[in-house]
Amino acid sequence: MKYLVLVGDGMADSPLDELGGRTPLMVAHTPNMDSLAQQGKVGLVRTIPKGYPKGSEIANLSIFGYDPKKYYTGRGPLEAASIGVKLGPNDVAFRCNLVTLDVIGGSVIMGDYSAGHICTEEGRQIIRDLDRELGNSVFRLYPGISYRHLLVWKGAGETVITTPPHDIAAQEIGDHLPRGEGARELIKFITDAQIFLNAHPINCRRRQEGKREANSIWPWGQGKAPQMPAFSQKFGLKGSVISAVDLIKGIGIYAGMEVVEVPGATGYLDTNYQGKAEYGLRALEKGDFLYIHVEAPDEASHNGDLKAKIEAIEAFDKKVVGTILKGAQRWRDYKIMVLTDHPTPITLRTHTDDPVPFVIYSSRGNTASGAKGFNEEEARKTGIFVEDGHKLMEHFLGGGP
Repeated sequence: MKYLVLVGDGMADSPLDELGGRTPLMVAHTPNMDSLAQQGKVGLVRTIPKGYPKGSEIANLSIFGYDPKKYYTGRGPLEAASIGVKLGPNDVAFRCNLVTLDVIGGSVIMGDYSAGHICTEEGRQIIRDLDRELGNSVFRLYPGISYRHLLVWKGAGETVITTPPHDIAAQEIGDHLPRGEGARELIKFITDAQIFLNAHPINCRRRQEGKREANSIWPWGQGKAPQMPAFSQKFGLKGSVISAVDLIKGIGIYAGMEVVEVPGATGYLDTNYQGKAEYGLRALEKGDFLYIHVEAPDEASHNGDLKAKIEAIEAFDKKVVGTILKGAQRWRDYKIMVLTDHPTPITLRTHTDDPVPFVIYSSRGNTASGAKGFNEEEARKTGIFVEDGHKLMEHFLGGGP
């Protein structure tokens, strides 16, 4: 039996007036997901436990089958694993965005959590230069992808309170700066970085070209390295993970999976959807389990771009789900689960912890749950609900829910 999990990040949403009270999933043309829903088992799952950060790290840990209450230590260490940074027992890893801060009427605003989705080449160069300038025995910076990088604070930082930058888009940053024990040291490091970045050649060029500058760093999501059992130990399956997002790769690494790199996978709207599916099918020839994650719908939501979100959902359905459905027919026995990790409502431009729709389909035959398509409303109508999101993987692998 082959097992395939396909995750469209942030696809779920709330009903929108401009869509006649429908959600983007209800409006988007998704014949492949709808077909699975009509034949398979559809329901809702709570991927983010109440009281936990409303982030992809929590949601995807749950989907992978790991209870966040037991294994979540922070987003930073997951991203550290992805880029090959080994953490000592007292090291604290932070996700570190390159961001654009705007000064408007005397207030400092979070203008862009991604510095205009700065390209990887420029982002990596800035972080390398910044580390050479400010890195020391306490703070070190490591380059990642696009605007997503890593800060490691050796021996401290775990108790600082931080805020994800995408949660405060277009808001004044004063109330959201690091606070608590150690905040003063971290704010000083951020301020020193801002002074250096203001005159950086890449920012000077971007300024002249009218592009968003990477004029600050923004650390968040910190934690120490988690201790997790391998997926093969937990579920008896060897598998692969495909994503352009470091935190998803990091979960896969801690779970002992193979991380498959796909050319053109960007973590943005221009990602190589089809390539992810094709590389995934190839990887599944050697293993039993495949996890494909696509970030694009979430990015569109954070940007408040409804048109782009619908297009990203349709591309996910056609180029990922459609390609997988066709390619999986080479095996007699296979199961596919399609879901979103969390809602990212366009109106909020950030995540919520509401339950999300899922569908489970088996080539061996299904007891259809009566859904007419794959969306929030149809999932709600079935009455199937998984409260503990980390148990969904057990259901998927074992025949439920």
